[in-house]
Amino acid sequence: MTDETTVREDLRRRAADFLAAHDPAATEPLAFLRARYDAGLAWVNFPEGHGGLGLPRALQPEVDRLFARAGAPGNNVRGNGIGLGMAAPTILAFGTEEQKKRFLRPLWTGEEIWCQLFSEPGAGSDLAGLATRAVRDGDTWVVDGQKVWTSHAHNARFAILVARTNPDVPKHQGLTYFLCDMADPGVEVRPLRQITGEAEFNEVFLTGVRIPDSYRLGAEGDGWRVANATLNNERVAIGSGGGTPRGGGMVGVVSDTWRERPERRTPELHDRLLKLWVEAEVARVTGQRLGQKLRQGQPGPEGSAMKLTFARLNQQLSGLEVELLGEDGLRYSDWTMVRPDGVDFTGRDAGYRYLRAKGNSIEGGTSEILRNIVAERVLGLPPEHRVDKHVPWKELDK
Repeated sequence: MTDETTVREDLRRRAADFLAAHDPAATEPLAFLRARYDAGLAWVNFPEGHGGLGLPRALQPEVDRLFARAGAPGNNVRGNGIGLGMAAPTILAFGTEEQKKRFLRPLWTGEEIWCQLFSEPGAGSDLAGLATRAVRDGDTWVVDGQKVWTSHAHNARFAILVARTNPDVPKHQGLTYFLCDMADPGVEVRPLRQITGEAEFNEVFLTGVRIPDSYRLGAEGDGWRVANATLNNERVAIGSGGGTPRGGGMVGVVSDTWRERPERRTPELHDRLLKLWVEAEVARVTGQRLGQKLRQGQPGPEGSAMKLTFARLNQQLSGLEVELLGEDGLRYSDWTMVRPDGVDFTGRDAGYRYLRAKGNSIEGGTSEILRNIVAERVLGLPPEHRVDKHVPWKELDK
């Protein structure tokens, strides 16, 4: 028996023993989730004491399947995607032991929702150009500024925040990364109504917000490096597709519409659908390959290519669906202003999908910026002229 097989079987026994001792049907959900974290069965690749067992990431799906089959409660993955997919790995990589103990457990159990305070009205794609300031005052930092396009800010207890702490150095070097309590005085969240009619995003105003230095993540002035680790995780999360089956997701929705609307079929539309189906399948298997790579190490710039593909396919497929539906595709079912917890492309109508997909090439890094990242960091092409000549690309990854 190989070492890998032994580890896998031992993990299965751990999961079985845990489920035997904590019947999901008879255990209060929050108590169950806390116990699962303490048993190291939350993120098995995380260290012991922080929700894991120090095992390969590739074993996590197997654990999740065992718990799902047993009817175990979920930990609000849809409502806390920023916390689970972005904040947690960044805290693990750069946080102190005290920060890991304070934040990781309630984050994983869903007790504390997280949001991301990065983008600003004048610093979206050029994140390093942000203007939000943090000024040291003894053991605290006083933060003033405005953030925008903030998902889940209206539900969030904490935020990952990047602010400028030194305006006298090149812009990439003067940033610091913080963990911000959204319940603190001076934090104001306002809804942003989108083209869909909903307020999925928010703008956040920070006025004299005091953040203790113990909530600083990483060294002062090292915020750009920490933020890049977060962004790599974000792009992988957006672009990987979450294990979409063959013919699933948006291409599955459009394929169903094709079958249901024979009167709308033309050779040109058929050709477009076939090409998009092939591209969607290529993206799906590429996402699987990227996922396998991630289980062996850390996310890299390849996630930018996947996110680029995701945005383009969603926009082209949603446009094709509207064409296949004819005048029915112009109808919009509900323009009520609500503040949803997330995006549901396949569970909504065609009008919603068409409008919401327009944001895919903006959120998580604009397609224009991601093309530069792919060209320079993946393909190794020479960089274009940079306005900030003080920081070459090779320095940004350090």
